[in-house]
Amino acid sequence: MYTGNQLRDMFLNFFASKGHRILPSASLIPKDDPTLLLTVAGMVPFKPYFMRKVEPPFPRATTSQKCVRTPDLEVVGKTARHHTFFEMLGNFSFGDYFKAEAIPWAWEFVTEVLKLPIDQLWITVHPEDEEAKNLWIEKTGVSPERIKYDPENLWAAGPVGPCGYCSEIYVDLGESRGCGKPDCALGCDCDRFLEIWNLVFMQYNRDESGLLTPLPKQNIDTGMGLERIASVMQGAASNFDTDLFLPIINKVSELSGIPYHDSPKNDVAMKVVADHTRAVSFMLSDGIRPGSEGRGYVLRRILRRAIRYARLLGIDKPFLEQIFLIIQRDYSHHYPELKENENFILNHLRLEEKNFQATLEQGTQILQEKVKTLQEAGETMLNGADAFYLYETYGFPVELTEEMLIEQGMSVDMEAFNAAAEEHRRLAKEQSQQMKAVQESAAISEKAKALGTTPFLGYHELAAHTRVEALFRDGEEVKDAAEGDEVLIFLRESPFYAESGGQISDSGLIRSLRAEAKLIEVKKGVTGTVYHRFLLTQGVLHTGDEVEALVDEHLRLATARHHSATHLLQAALRAVLGEHVQQAGSLVTPDRLRFDFTHFSALTSAELQRVEDLLNEAVLANMPVAAEEMSLDAAKASGATALFGEKYGDTVRVVSMGDYSLELCGGTHIHATGDIGLVKIISESGIGAGLRRIEAVAGAEALKYMRSLNDQILDAAQLLKAQPSDLLKRIQGLLVQVKDLEKEVQQLNAKVAKSEVESLLQQVKDVEGVPVLAAKVSAQDMDTLRNTADLLKDKMKDGVLVLGAAVEGKVNWVTVVTPVGLRGLHAGQIIKEVAKITGGGGGGRPDMAQAGGKDAAKLGEALDQVPGIIKSHIK
Repeated sequence: MYTGNQLRDMFLNFFASKGHRILPSASLIPKDDPTLLLTVAGMVPFKPYFMRKVEPPFPRATTSQKCVRTPDLEVVGKTARHHTFFEMLGNFSFGDYFKAEAIPWAWEFVTEVLKLPIDQLWITVHPEDEEAKNLWIEKTGVSPERIKYDPENLWAAGPVGPCGYCSEIYVDLGESRGCGKPDCALGCDCDRFLEIWNLVFMQYNRDESGLLTPLPKQNIDTGMGLERIASVMQGAASNFDTDLFLPIINKVSELSGIPYHDSPKNDVAMKVVADHTRAVSFMLSDGIRPGSEGRGYVLRRILRRAIRYARLLGIDKPFLEQIFLIIQRDYSHHYPELKENENFILNHLRLEEKNFQATLEQGTQILQEKVKTLQEAGETMLNGADAFYLYETYGFPVELTEEMLIEQGMSVDMEAFNAAAEEHRRLAKEQSQQMKAVQESAAISEKAKALGTTPFLGYHELAAHTRVEALFRDGEEVKDAAEGDEVLIFLRESPFYAESGGQISDSGLIRSLRAEAKLIEVKKGVTGTVYHRFLLTQGVLHTGDEVEALVDEHLRLATARHHSATHLLQAALRAVLGEHVQQAGSLVTPDRLRFDFTHFSALTSAELQRVEDLLNEAVLANMPVAAEEMSLDAAKASGATALFGEKYGDTVRVVSMGDYSLELCGGTHIHATGDIGLVKIISESGIGAGLRRIEAVAGAEALKYMRSLNDQILDAAQLLKAQPSDLLKRIQGLLVQVKDLEKEVQQLNAKVAKSEVESLLQQVKDVEGVPVLAAKVSAQDMDTLRNTADLLKDKMKDGVLVLGAAVEGKVNWVTVVTPVGLRGLHAGQIIKEVAKITGGGGGGRPDMAQAGGKDAAKLGEALDQVPGIIKSHIK
């Protein structure tokens, strides 16, 4: 029996023997591909090669690619094959070979290397792809009766991009795995026939309208799921019963004390935990952080589902770290990032587990309140919309909600829950379909490809003589542009820095003998071509014009100071906080720097001061700043710090600042650290779980900031008629006075409220035997209004209070019913009707509720209707 690791190696080595280059898996974060949130297929990293936006550096490749897909998240664990994370084995040709080679190689691997019986294999092809069918027959000897047509055999990784007809290989797992029907055959919905490999003949590009146009060259993209082929080779009933999952499931079983295959319900929970922790581990290893949107939201959702299902198994203590260590042990030999980024992964697992525990407790409390409300109303079924709200907002699986309700003799309206879930999915799908990538015109892409990499002169020159190679206006190539035109320009070479690595693009201008244009932005395309966007400010500019390109030196140097300061800042943070600190993003402009980093608590004032001290000590040391290009392996061996999650090319640029800092960086810098000048940290804050942000200013901007602070101190001193040196003492004295005055105000308010309460009690009316007080009171905020209601409640003992207060044209409302359930009255229901009269709304508990209104002019009218409203609610 082959292990999953052996099957992976067998596949890669087989195609290496056919002239393919074995490449490591690309990141789960698609590079330069705004059409995808995550890497969903093995071909995703190669899309630029298929479309020939970039010439492939090799004609053939083979990979085991990390992939994450979540459309079927809800069925993971309930079926034999669905996963969030999976490995896709693939072989790829970039215009080198096509169907005639891909088909027999696939057959050779399946029948001669894996030795699957030929009489158990079936083939599908597209009805219009007779060529593929004939090749299967001629090249492999497959019987025509074992080849079936499937009109869905057209494959693509996304709504737009490369695609083509495909041919699938299925294995017949035997009658015991089937549905038992006499007509069970390929295409049946049962588990008997399993697709193990998809050969995609990549020859078209699909645009947003669905139109297919031929790609520049015919390509091959295949995909064999490692988990699926492992289940076949190991004779496993499902992917989860292979050695790729069993060690993880066994650990979950050990932690829960429940045997695997104990019950279908527990098995589903174990499979979900195993699948999801594997996905989370790999996503974190690629630098994806839990968040509230995008791929960070996907990660957090998967992680929280793992925790929820673990709770269903009785695992209510932190467990993710123990599961991760199993995954790391079994997978890190092929995916070293699981070891390299261990601290980052563990820190996020611990933090998310801790935070979600609090969220679950909050959801439990809300569910208990809903149960109480149902019991008081004599109802036994929770509304499906409420159950879905708990699921979507607090991460409560409906199974957990059901269990808690069963203990109370209640149930969930599952039909309404499913309807709410389906509506949510529909809206999410519509939103997803509305997200379209901004595509550059085909003409621009072709020109960029023809021009190739634009030489960058800006490391050493701020002015250069160059040539206008092409002009584009509104996506169309033009020969000239006139004053007022905004154009995209390709230059022969450029001194302008293209926005990258957090550093914004340069400012500047170009001028010819008869024209001048102001630079708006600079970006670099996947071909290495630099895109310059200019506004023509005078004259006419022609394709082919020789121009002088001038970088704004003042802004470039100011940007360079801030960029170099970020390198020193990262080194200082690691020295003060520890080596776990990783850069998580940055922004470098002429005015300031912003540096995001991984750390799990706010910096103390002492830590922040130490960081700032180290920064400025490094500046005063006036260390030389140097840059050197070298291989990526050499850079790693030198100890250079890389941006976590970033994928670099074979050759990188390493920037050193004396012995203090060594980083991979393509940005622009000063010549010595002393050129930075003063660095002043402005703020430190949290921006997400395990993420912190520091903002700072350097050089002239730091001086400007310090002067601004000094001016504010002088102005404050003048206002308080104090010397700047006495300002703190003066403020402390004023705070004492303010506190004393606040006490006096509170005492006066209490006296006024007590007096008002005695007066209000005279207005109590009897409504069918229920004491009712509906009155307008003086209260400047909701807290004061609630305090007044509490005083009246203590005096009345039983009855209903409806108090309204006008505040700046609006109304605050408070309603109290005491004791709870008096004559079937519900404070939340009463206040909802009262507030509606004043153009507002609200609600609350049966005993106390509050609301707001938009129209204070109708306050009296609303109070007049209170007796009638209460009368209609009395039972």
